[in-house]
Amino acid sequence: MKAHYDFSKMKGKKNPYTKHLKQPVTIRLDKDIVRYFKEMGTETGIPYQHLINLYLRDCAASHRKLKIRWAS
Repeated sequence: MKAHYDFSKMKGKKNPYTKHLKQPVTIRLDKDIVRYFKEMGTETGIPYQHLINLYLRDCAASHRKLKIRWAS
């Protein structure tokens, strides 16, 4: 390996993967929900944040609507 590299003549390129980057958000979830996904993550070996993202992605892809019935 060289001791010194000359990068002055390099041309910059845009990162082609920027559209695939995740956006950090703050979200408040009930403790039992977080516990559920953490347990599932332990069972599957997949980080719980990734499992939550996969579940929400599936909901968005299938256009799943939430059915809420408010108590009167």
